[in-house]
This record gives sequence, structure tokens and C-alpha cells, in this order.
Amino acid sequence: MTAIDPSAPRRSLLARAWQFIKDLWQVLLRPSSVFGLGALVLAGFVAGIVFWGGFNTVLEATNTEKFCTGCHEMRDNVFAELKPTIHFSNRSGVRASCPDCHVPHNWTDKIARKMQASKEVWGHLFGSIDTPDKFRENRLELAMHEWSRFKANDSLECRNCHSAASMDITKQSPRASVAHQRYLFTGEKTCIDCHKGIAHHLPDMRGVPGWQ
Repeated sequence: MTAIDPSAPRRSLLARAWQFIKDLWQVLLRPSSVFGLGALVLAGFVAGIVFWGGFNTVLEATNTEKFCTGCHEMRDNVFAELKPTIHFSNRSGVRASCPDCHVPHNWTDKIARKMQASKEVWGHLFGSIDTPDKFRENRLELAMHEWSRFKANDSLECRNCHSAASMDITKQSPRASVAHQRYLFTGEKTCIDCHKGIAHHLPDMRGVPGWQ
């Protein structure tokens, strides 16, 4: 009696999948007998424009305050804390919205940030911080992740609006002027080192090394 090889069905499935990939590749490489080269190039160009336009439309839709505050984790916690601050309402009428402070403006850094944000979507779907108690419990960890990100990119999002080159220290308080000259202009520190909690409440910092 011939022994039955239990791996045979699996090998057969892999073989069919591999053959399908090879056939598809041949179709893509084979010149078309129906459409001319010019028509194919034009169709590809139009498809590229449609794809790029759609991609950027979706990207910008996810880069709005309305989108960021669409989930109650953000709307009822950090966004509620932002409203009383000068970043939200001030005499100039200029508002820093969520993406202004948490999404870089230049395209490559923006895409990298959006990829990182996929973890936040995961957390929303699985209810990691879907109650006030869960949010408070995880707040220090979440804040430290964001502070580390700011530190690593030299507070890039802060510099979307605040440029050291255009900062007039003569109009600042003596304390701020001295601190900026000593730490910011020399590159010894970056914005987030001194401005934690400027737009949101600080978590419980007891036990954090170096915090007073």
C-alpha cells in the first residue's frame, strides 16, 4: 500500500499559488494586442493622478481637528484640556489645532507620523483608554512616548509655528530670554524639555527621574 503524504495537499496549494503569480507576471510583461502603447501610458498616467489625488485627499481628511477629536478618548480628555489654553483661544485669533502640534508639515515626516499613528487606531479599536480611569492609568506612559518623540525630532512640530530664527528675545521676560539663549539657541535643549504640559494637563509625575 502506498503511504499518503499529509503534506501533499499543502504543496499542491503552494504550487498553484506560485503558478498563478507567474502567469500574472507574464500578463503584465506581455505587450497588449488590443491597446496601443500610447493608450496604456495615458491610462496609467490618469490612474496615477486619480490614485495620488485620492490618497492625498484621505491623508488631509485625517489631518484635521475634526478627525482627531472624532473619538471620545481625545474629545473628552486632551481636547477638553486644550480649550482653555492660549494655544486654542487668544487675542490674535490664531489657533494651534491637533495636527499643528502633533503632525509635521513636510510630507515625508508627515507620512512617518501617520504610520506611527496606526498604533493609536489599534488602541481605539480595542479600548485601551476608552474610560477616564483607563486614560488616567496610562496617561504618564502615553505622555512620555510623545515627549520622547518630540525630543527625538528636535520639537519639529513646535517649530511649525515657533522659529528660533524669528524669536525676538527682547520682547520676552528676562527669565524666558535667558533660558532661550542658554538652552534653545545653543541646541543644548529643545522645546519639549521645558514646555511639558503647555497645552494639556500633566500626568502624575511623582517618581519620574529628574522631575520636581
